[in-house]
Amino acid sequence: MALDPKAAAIIEYMESTFPQVDTTVSGTEMRRRISESTAQFGPATGEQVGHVSDHLVSGPNGTIPVRIYRPEGIGSTAPLAMFFHGGGWVLCDLDSHDTLCRAICNASGCVVVAVDYRLAPEHRFPVGVEDCYAATAWMAGQSSNFGFDGTRLAVVGDSAGGNLAAAVAQMARDRNGPEIALQVLLYPVIDHSDQTDSHRTIGDDYFLKSREVMYYWDQYLTHSEEGDHPYASPLRASSHRHLPRALIIVPEYDPLRDEGEAYGRLLIEAGVPTTMHRVPGMFHGFLNFLTVLEAADEAKREIGDALRSALNPPS
Repeated sequence: MALDPKAAAIIEYMESTFPQVDTTVSGTEMRRRISESTAQFGPATGEQVGHVSDHLVSGPNGTIPVRIYRPEGIGSTAPLAMFFHGGGWVLCDLDSHDTLCRAICNASGCVVVAVDYRLAPEHRFPVGVEDCYAATAWMAGQSSNFGFDGTRLAVVGDSAGGNLAAAVAQMARDRNGPEIALQVLLYPVIDHSDQTDSHRTIGDDYFLKSREVMYYWDQYLTHSEEGDHPYASPLRASSHRHLPRALIIVPEYDPLRDEGEAYGRLLIEAGVPTTMHRVPGMFHGFLNFLTVLEAADEAKREIGDALRSALNPPS
């Protein structure tokens, strides 16, 4: 279908208001420009949840900041969803995705733990994904001390965070834990390539541009050959068997659309129960516009239902 009119208006507004990605400068400078531009808008106001608190968890290379969202009225048996934010491994933080984390928390009934992994280019692959895996393993192991059930565990991420969620699912399989019941991949970056049809046909006009995707890869990887590693490009793993079930949501107008769907097909071929949803008329990042875009609200409910189903199996 045609691009949704509200989505088109949002894209036009963002492209006229926020700094465009300048592929001639470093990710550090790009982050500074965007942070300076968005500071004028102040913090977004998201849904109320039961409780929000910031903590530090232990990782092999030091402490990792996390933010814990608890639904209202839960006991100590609530399941755990680890959340990894997008931003091309270069941009964004706990605050940028606070609204989305609150919405997922309420929709799912899960405790959501957002991870403030270290960013590129200061910290290149595999630092960010190792931070995400370490935080996931630590929170699952320490869950009883925080008052939730880490044996019922999911990973969730959008864009580059979807890449990290898919990679953490593979790492947990390869490293014998923790056991993950569901991976929710929201318009994920899945492969170090721009050769898909969606990169060629949707790469310039719908907010996220194909050249920007490759710019972010250049910031994340030290050498392009690292893009062959399955924890950088989960599509390239030698096997996709024995991975957690998946929900993959991709917008129709997203250069990353085809690689997300290709990953879903590989999971299905490997025997992994997988639901794929191509959202018509939407663009990369549409879930950041909850209450504005009906499709975003519908996707939020789909995410919540998938988490409830996977993490609250029938007794």
